[in-house]
Amino acid sequence: MKSSISLYILALATLIACQTDKQSSQHTEMPLGEEGIPDMSIYHLPDSWTTQHGDSISFVDLKGDPLVVVMIYTACRTACPRLVADMRQIEQKVIKETEQSVKYVLVSIDPENDTPEKLLKFAEENGMHGEQWLFLRGTKDGVREFANILSVKYKKINPIDFSHSNIISVFDAQGVLKYQKEGLGLENNEIVKHVASIAGN
Repeated sequence: MKSSISLYILALATLIACQTDKQSSQHTEMPLGEEGIPDMSIYHLPDSWTTQHGDSISFVDLKGDPLVVVMIYTACRTACPRLVADMRQIEQKVIKETEQSVKYVLVSIDPENDTPEKLLKFAEENGMHGEQWLFLRGTKDGVREFANILSVKYKKINPIDFSHSNIISVFDAQGVLKYQKEGLGLENNEIVKHVASIAGN
């Protein structure tokens, strides 16, 4: 089972590398697997996650909505606040471009410290209310595997601090990666354009 998951991650990471920052990838036909889900969808990942409200979910539970995803941790005082600001800005702009529901997913790279209670407090402090905002806590292995899929690199440098990549990823409603952008304090208009396009606008 572990080897099959590793092969899946390798195949998905290879596909992502080919798709990153290419608008044309939005029109690529994907082979369908079980239940009509494309083979390279993150909805095939087996891990279970806990939300900021303490609910247990899998990525397949998010099927049907485009996803905008980042990886952060709540104790971060440098890059993560800027990533969070980027996510808020993207959400505000997307609302003006499409009426379709879009999920904004923030995955913790520090599951040891980021309890659901901390994630909920962080969400409230940053004005991230509503069903569109989803904070996820996973297992150490699950977080590492998901980071590998997104090509997000992170390393613990002390008990409460990490160095990490700052990547915003956009998935379509079937869980297939369509676009990534690395950086902080971006205009985000290009990301918004891709989200609106995926949403059918």
